[in-house]
Amino acid sequence: MPKLFLTSDLDSFPVTPQGCSVTLACGVRLRFPAGATTTPITVHYRLWLPEPALVSLGPHDSLLSGVLELWPHGVAFQQDVSLWLLFVPPRARRCHEVVVRTRRDNSWSDLETHLEEEAPKRLWARCQVPHFSWFLVVLRPVSNACLVPPEGTLLCSSGHPGVKVTFPPGATEEPRHVSMQVVHMAGRELRALLGEPEAAVSPLLCLSQSGPPSFLQPVTVQLPLPPGVTGFSLDHSRLHLLYWAPPAATWDDITAQVVLELTHLYARFQVTHFSWYWLWYTTKTCVGGLARKAWERLRLHQVNLIALQRRRDPEQVLLQCLPRNKVDATLRRLLERYRGPEPSDTVEMFEGEKFFAAFERGIDVDADRPDCVEGRVCFVFYSHLKNVKEVYITTALDREAQAVRGQVSFYRGSVPVEVPQEAEAARQRKGADALWMATLPIKLPRLQGLKGHGKGARLSLAPLNLGDAETGFLTQSNLLSVAGRLGPDWPAVALHLGMPYRELQRIRHEFRDDLDGQIRHMLFSWAERQAGQPGAVELLLQALEQSDRQDVAEEVRAILELGRHKYQDSIRRTGLAAEDSALPGTSASQSTEPAQA
Repeated sequence: MPKLFLTSDLDSFPVTPQGCSVTLACGVRLRFPAGATTTPITVHYRLWLPEPALVSLGPHDSLLSGVLELWPHGVAFQQDVSLWLLFVPPRARRCHEVVVRTRRDNSWSDLETHLEEEAPKRLWARCQVPHFSWFLVVLRPVSNACLVPPEGTLLCSSGHPGVKVTFPPGATEEPRHVSMQVVHMAGRELRALLGEPEAAVSPLLCLSQSGPPSFLQPVTVQLPLPPGVTGFSLDHSRLHLLYWAPPAATWDDITAQVVLELTHLYARFQVTHFSWYWLWYTTKTCVGGLARKAWERLRLHQVNLIALQRRRDPEQVLLQCLPRNKVDATLRRLLERYRGPEPSDTVEMFEGEKFFAAFERGIDVDADRPDCVEGRVCFVFYSHLKNVKEVYITTALDREAQAVRGQVSFYRGSVPVEVPQEAEAARQRKGADALWMATLPIKLPRLQGLKGHGKGARLSLAPLNLGDAETGFLTQSNLLSVAGRLGPDWPAVALHLGMPYRELQRIRHEFRDDLDGQIRHMLFSWAERQAGQPGAVELLLQALEQSDRQDVAEEVRAILELGRHKYQDSIRRTGLAAEDSALPGTSASQSTEPAQA
C-alpha cells in the first residue's frame, strides 16, 4: 500500500482503488483500505482554528483539538476509512470520555473512538469514517445508550451504577434510541455557593431520545439520594426534584407534580418525556434559581489574562487567557523572553465563550489580521487549548519625544458593530452586567538615536510583491513589517535564505551604525532577486522557522491567509467562481514510499 507524506504547502492528495496511507503536515493520519473507492479521487483537507460556527459542544463538553475538514463532503466509501486525530490530553477524565465528533447534513454525531498513545502526552483518537466532512475531538461526560424495543428494557449508567432508567413494555411502538449522561458536582462547591453546611445534591442526569417527544407508558427513573442523606431519616420538606428542558433559562421544582418513591439510598419517580433531572436537599426555598447558579458554576472555568511584551522587541505583545492552575508555570517559562505586568484578577469563562482584546490610550494593532476587527483582537476560550496570540503594536504618537504608556483591555463577547470610545468603555465597566474583564498596562519605550533613519532611510527599492493572488501576496509594506520584527536575529534568517556570508558581512559594514538598515537591505535585496519566482514565500517561512522566529512566521501566515480570503471573495463577486463551490485546493503529485513488509 502506498504511503504519502504531505508537506505544509500541499492541501490535497490522490486516492486510488489500490488504497493508501496518508500523513498530513498537521499530524493527522488517514488509511484508505484497498477498494474504499472504485475510481480515483482527489481529497482536500484543511485544519481550521476552532470557532463557535465550526464547533458543536454540549453544556458539559470541552474541545480538545482543532477542526479538520476533509472534502469532497458526503463522498461515501465502499469501506470505512481510518482516521487518527491528535488531541490535547484532558486534565481529568473521571466519568468523562474522549470522542471524535463529526457533522453530516447539518447535524452532529459522535463516532466510536479508540485512544492510542504514541508517546507520553501524545495521544491519538482513532475512528472509522464512512464519509468526509468536519471532524474534531471532544471530552464529554460518559454517555450510555441503548435501543428501546416495544418489549421494554433497562438502561444503566456505567459511571454511576445507581442511576437507572426502566422502560416498561409498551412504552414505545417503534424502537427508539435513548442516551443518558451523568454529571457530578462537588459538595464543597455547592456549600460555598449556598453557605449551607448540610446542603447536598445528587448527580445531574441528562436524558435524551429519538422519535416522538413522549413515551406511551410512564418510564421509571432512579437517582441516588444526595450524599449524607438516607431515605429513612431525611426531612421530606427539604428534598426537591428539579427539572430543566432546553432552551428554558430556569430550573423548575416539580416535587409536587410527581410521586417520589424513597428507599434507603435511592429515589424513584416516573416521567413520560426526557430532559434534565436533579435532586436537591436544602433548607432554601427558591431552589430553581439556586440550581441555575449551581449549573453555571459547573460549567465555568476560572482563568487569568496576561499581556507580555518581548524583551528585545517591545512592539511584540503576547496575549493569553490561562486556566488559573497553569498561570505560574506558564509565566516561569515565558519570563525569560517576555516581561510585563502581573496577570489579571481571576475571571470566569464558559467553554467556547467569545472575548476580545482592545489596545487603548494611543496604541493600535500594527497589522491587517483575519482575527482582528476594528483593531480589536478576537478570541474564543477553550479550556484545554492554547488561547494565545502574538500581535505587533504601533502608535501614532511621537515616541522620540517620550515613551507611550497605553493599555490593553479584555471584554466579553464579539466586537460590537459600533466600537465604543475609550471614555464610553470606561463607563460601561462600572455596570453590574459589564462586559469588561480586565485592563493591563502596555508601554512602548522612547526611541533614541533614530533621527534620519526612518523606514525608508538609505533604501530605495521599486515596488514588489512576493507570491501570487491565489496563495497570497507579501507586499513591500508587509516586508517592512517583517523587517521591523527580526532585530538581532536577522543574520540567521539571511543565512537560511541562502545569502552568502560575504554579502552578509558587506551589509553589516555598509550599515554598521544602523541595525534597521542592515535588516531592510538584506530582506529587500533578497526579495528583489526572488520577484516572480515560485516558492519565495515558502522559502521565507522556512528560514524564519529555522531561525527560531516562529512568531514572525505565524504573522506572515496570517497576512497570507487574509490575502487568500480577499482573493476568493473578489473572484466570487466577479462571477469567476460558483457561489457554492468548495474552498479551492491545489492538487500536487506526492512521492510514494512502498509499505514495509
